Amino acid sequence: MSNSKQSFFKATMLFLSFAFLSCKTIAQEPAKSAEIKISSNMKWSDKMALTLMKRHPESYMIDDAKNPKWDYVHGLVLHSIEELNKKNPDPRYAAYIKAYADVLVQNDGTIKTYELDNYNIDMVVAGRLLFDLYKTTKDNRYLTALQTLKKQLEGQPRTNSGGFWHKKIYPNQMWLDGLYMGEPFYAQYTVTFENGKNLDDVAKQFEQIQLHATDPKTGLLYHGWDESKKMPWANKETGNSPNFWSRALGWYVMALVDVLDYFPKDHPKQKELVGYLNNACESLAKFQDKSGLWYQVTDKGGEKGNYLEASGSSMFAYAFAKGANKGYLPAKFKKLANNAFDGLTKQLIKVDADGTITLTQACQVAGLGGTPYRDGSYEYYVNEKKKDNDPKATGPFILAALELNR
Repeated sequence: MSNSKQSFFKATMLFLSFAFLSCKTIAQEPAKSAEIKISSNMKWSDKMALTLMKRHPESYMIDDAKNPKWDYVHGLVLHSIEELNKKNPDPRYAAYIKAYADVLVQNDGTIKTYELDNYNIDMVVAGRLLFDLYKTTKDNRYLTALQTLKKQLEGQPRTNSGGFWHKKIYPNQMWLDGLYMGEPFYAQYTVTFENGKNLDDVAKQFEQIQLHATDPKTGLLYHGWDESKKMPWANKETGNSPNFWSRALGWYVMALVDVLDYFPKDHPKQKELVGYLNNACESLAKFQDKSGLWYQVTDKGGEKGNYLEASGSSMFAYAFAKGANKGYLPAKFKKLANNAFDGLTKQLIKVDADGTITLTQACQVAGLGGTPYRDGSYEYYVNEKKKDNDPKATGPFILAALELNR
């Protein structure tokens, strides 16, 4: 072969090798925003997931984050996309989820921005994304990160009766939010790595909040319970906060339907948890508006300032639908879930020219205590800011759509 032919051959092979590697790299990267097309005949689950991916090209940008951060909202939305990917596999979904884990879980398994010593139970839920990643890749950094989050639960401060504090900075307090933040991860971890030895402790968390935070009149659960009864927002006799917040109740029923995935039917606590789910959902059904939606303050529909709220309504739609699909709840709850989903899509969804969708009327954030102080009053809840496509609404919206095949 002449020198000129050899040079041409080498150049051609080099080009083909580069082209192959480039294609391979592109296939493994999350889809670029401009490449994402959303058509009107797609299911709502795909429309919402692709909307989020188009608007937040890197998964750490969810909730308009400027820098990578280990956070519960990312855990919630990416978990919903993970469930979507199981039912409608798409390499773009898998890449989007993995990109979040890989920008935050470092080579030694430490998690950027995460501080175990804060004992903030919100920080556990994003760990749910790591189970499948570890199972499929066998990459030990994911296992190390899982073990770190389990270590937090082992050291999480508790009430005298054994319930996890919501955060170290909120002593003696259990919030409904915390049941979703900690228990599905805890249940999956103990079943995956410990042969289920801690399922009783998972159930204990629900037992405690059910025992202390349930209102005997409505059957609804209050947002928070302070065992010490020292917080200014706490009822001096019961320790409960003064109002029912739909999203807090939504966290609670979502936690129940998700942890039940890991409780065998013959486990002594399984029926108890199914009972809690039925009690909560039967109570919530009484407050469902004719629109299919629920109000921000659950039991005060029609009062001044109250509004039909997207995140709680999406959460209830998901829990009702999954509960009915799994046989935990009577079949009527599937119909109630479809009514809720109709309300969301007909009243609270806006469709943009590019096919992306926006879910409106979502409370951005609400809590108890802290600085500035949050008193849990009716006025407090109805005056908190709203945010379009808030992740606490979009994640449950995807999950509800999946359960309803919509």
